[in-house]
Amino acid sequence: MDTKRVINIFIFILVSSPCLTSAGDIVHQDNNAPKRPGCDNNFVLVKVPTWVDGGEDTEYVGVGARFGRTLEAKEKDASQNRLVLADPPDCCSKPKNKLTGEAILVHRGGCSFTAKANFAEEANASAILIINNKTELFKMVCESNETDVDIRIPAIMLPQDAGANLEKLIKNNSVVSVQLYSPRRPVVDVAEVFLWLMAVGTILCASYWSAWTARETAIELDKLLKDGSDEFSNMEGVDSNGFVDINMASAVSFVVIASCFLVMLYKLMSFWFIEVLVVLFCIGGVEGLQTCVVALLSCFRWFQHAGDSFIKVPFFGAVSHLTLAVCPFCIAFSVVWAVYRRISFAWIGQDILGIALMITVLQIVHVPNLKVGTVLLSCAFLYDIFWVFVSKWWFHESVMIVVARGDGSGEDGIPMLLKIPRLFDPWGGYSVIGFGDIILPGLIVAFSLRYDWLMKKNFRSGYFVWAMTAYGLGLLITYVALNLMDGHGQPALLYIVPFTLGTFLTLGKRRGELKTLWTREPERACPHIQLQSS
Repeated sequence: MDTKRVINIFIFILVSSPCLTSAGDIVHQDNNAPKRPGCDNNFVLVKVPTWVDGGEDTEYVGVGARFGRTLEAKEKDASQNRLVLADPPDCCSKPKNKLTGEAILVHRGGCSFTAKANFAEEANASAILIINNKTELFKMVCESNETDVDIRIPAIMLPQDAGANLEKLIKNNSVVSVQLYSPRRPVVDVAEVFLWLMAVGTILCASYWSAWTARETAIELDKLLKDGSDEFSNMEGVDSNGFVDINMASAVSFVVIASCFLVMLYKLMSFWFIEVLVVLFCIGGVEGLQTCVVALLSCFRWFQHAGDSFIKVPFFGAVSHLTLAVCPFCIAFSVVWAVYRRISFAWIGQDILGIALMITVLQIVHVPNLKVGTVLLSCAFLYDIFWVFVSKWWFHESVMIVVARGDGSGEDGIPMLLKIPRLFDPWGGYSVIGFGDIILPGLIVAFSLRYDWLMKKNFRSGYFVWAMTAYGLGLLITYVALNLMDGHGQPALLYIVPFTLGTFLTLGKRRGELKTLWTREPERACPHIQLQSS
């Protein structure tokens, strides 16, 4: 297939996809509800397992209030208490119930949250569960003029449907018991380790493939120059290998195009729009997967003849027999993933398609010099920070995080992400990293290896090992920040760009090679240098 044509269609979709690492929030900060003495709890998610007539039943999720006693982190330390209905239901006066340590279920409205909690505590309740009037959760805070906020029982908000189920069971004379606890995330989850290895491995493979292709091209051009062949003059100005060089204009316009695409995702986020993105991702995944598989099989002599023999296919032009043989498998793989993407292990197929596509992009799309790479990463750096943090001022929520999660679509997020389930996290969910966090810095890392090989630098005097190490450290710091922020999504490029670009620029300056790196395109310069020195 004409890889260049297909990749040009998808490149902006990929680099505009959320540049984000995330593990899902369990602690929610809120600057609109500042802390004060007696009202200074974090908004934490709360597990609410239930038992009905002695048998284990449904587990619900609520959110803790800004006030009240904090909850146990371990299930074994949390007590199990019977749940009763408040009388009156809104608990805006002292309950008529004779309570002896039961948890009390009340309706929202009629008075403040702290007033309800104070009345429940006065009635000897062990906890108060407040049913929201909507299906989502609501953060319960203290009113600015309230002074009686020294509440010693936990207060939990439940979504409307969960509260209705529990209320129905109690009214049917069932004995309902609940347990309240808020488990903490592990300091390091194995999902983050594997995501780090996947990101670093993707750039590593793509860089070596890109450098090998560039070196083969340089050797071929060098031979043509030494032979004085007229074929070289015919090759000049022709991108015969299907490479796409990023220029200054496209590097600068990245921010505008990527931002427009992100806002479109944000505004149009729905089930049908996610379906469109899945189709586009599958098309790109087929192209990436078949490109990688064909390149891998071509390394074996059994497949070399099939890879070197071509047949003309309408619309696609000359296609190798090997590509024709591999393509149906890639299409089938992509279709099966799309159909069954909601099952528990579908993330494996998504990651395979995503990695293959990113490797193909990094092999084909080139940064010609450090100047273009610096502009591109600097723009991406600002883009990432703006849409994760600054966008909250205009949209009242982080646009990047909303798009990555696929809020309002009924899906687990957009497909342009690498994701791994958090197997040892009591809250479950996925750790994710956006394609942009791999592709954009990967362009600079791949450039460093192409430069090293074509300038005949070893690992010690070259730049690749330093650039690769800097990327790995930058991504590692990202995950450290992610855990310190209790799972809040982080703009990975905020940490990766200073490490990767800063290392490259500093090393080039110290070696006195920054001017050459800044302007030179090694794919073209190296054959000429070799010829003049012979």
